[in-house]
Amino acid sequence: MTNPLLNLLKPYPFARLREAMSDISAPEGLAPVPLHIGEPKHATPKVITDALTASLGELEKYPLSAGLPELRQACADWVFRRYDGLTLNPETEILPVLGSREALFSFTQIVLTHRADNKDIVISPNPFYQIYEGATLLGGGEIYFVNHQAPRFMPDWSSVPDTVWQKTKLVFVCSPDNPSGSVMQLQDWQALFELQDRYDFIIASDECYSEIYFDGKKPIGGLQAASQLGRTNKGIVMFTSLSKRSNVPGLRSGFVAGDAQLLKDFLLYRTYHGSAMSIPVQRASIAAWNDEAHVEENRRLYQEKFDKVVPILQQAFDVNMPDASFYIWLKVPDGDDLAFARNLWQKAAIQVLPGRFLARETDNGNPGQGYVRIALVADVDTCVQAAETIVSLYRPTR
Repeated sequence: MTNPLLNLLKPYPFARLREAMSDISAPEGLAPVPLHIGEPKHATPKVITDALTASLGELEKYPLSAGLPELRQACADWVFRRYDGLTLNPETEILPVLGSREALFSFTQIVLTHRADNKDIVISPNPFYQIYEGATLLGGGEIYFVNHQAPRFMPDWSSVPDTVWQKTKLVFVCSPDNPSGSVMQLQDWQALFELQDRYDFIIASDECYSEIYFDGKKPIGGLQAASQLGRTNKGIVMFTSLSKRSNVPGLRSGFVAGDAQLLKDFLLYRTYHGSAMSIPVQRASIAAWNDEAHVEENRRLYQEKFDKVVPILQQAFDVNMPDASFYIWLKVPDGDDLAFARNLWQKAAIQVLPGRFLARETDNGNPGQGYVRIALVADVDTCVQAAETIVSLYRPTR
């Protein structure tokens, strides 16, 4: 008999997409154009592969769960540079993890208290990254979804009843947001911190898209916002990763930072969980966090794609540049996101993700319905050609 909580897990968005497309085919002879999944396609930087291969001899060593001191220091140095002098103690306020996905899941397990008669509530944006939901359910908690509100596509915290806040143990924040690319501003953080002061919950700030931004407008981070507002990082943990920043999703490397007591408890959990990062991956990660040249080039490539693709899409759709990330959150003309995705696949072999698969139905409807997520992860020419094809299928007739 396995854990009955596993029965609560929903199919992942991509599994739902495969099922939804199972009865149709792309045109014969056309290669699929995968714009549905946020997997970076830019080349892995040489500075990272060189550091990885140079340290393969250290595979013979057991790594520590806390990571190498040099890695924690590299992460702290990056935070200092990236967030305008934000200073963290690498010994107590930084912890390397195997990518943000693994950490978001496992961190939730140390927060929830597994009381069957009085479940802790976890608040999640809606649409959302499905790990938030799975981690909550397997941790014995109850998830409460807060719908995004157009046009900013930020969660409407004011819609949460007081009775829910009183039982809330953890709030997930995703900024830059997946799927909309919206970014929380300082006033948004201040409003959330005021709620935290009132109801005493923990904030898990998912910032894995923080380094893909446009026109030099760097997104503010949760710990940075707290510092600017004269607060400590008590009750706040940020999650970040090299996957999108450095085009190494297969490296499985990131770090968490923030509240020292929470990270102390998290390290204890991880020591038992067996999630230490191999030393060669740590060496490669040190090289990655210490180098910004490849990140700037990565950003330049995304900027080029968005600068070319968005004006094309605007010929047929009401769409604007996101604040950050590599996603376009496209409102479909007739409101049927699934039909839109099926049409693109059946007529042009283009894969996009229906927004309804990234959200849950609430009393106020499914906030993802009527939108599709387009990931501009392919090369520039592929993205431009795909945009032109989509427009040709949907440009209004005169």
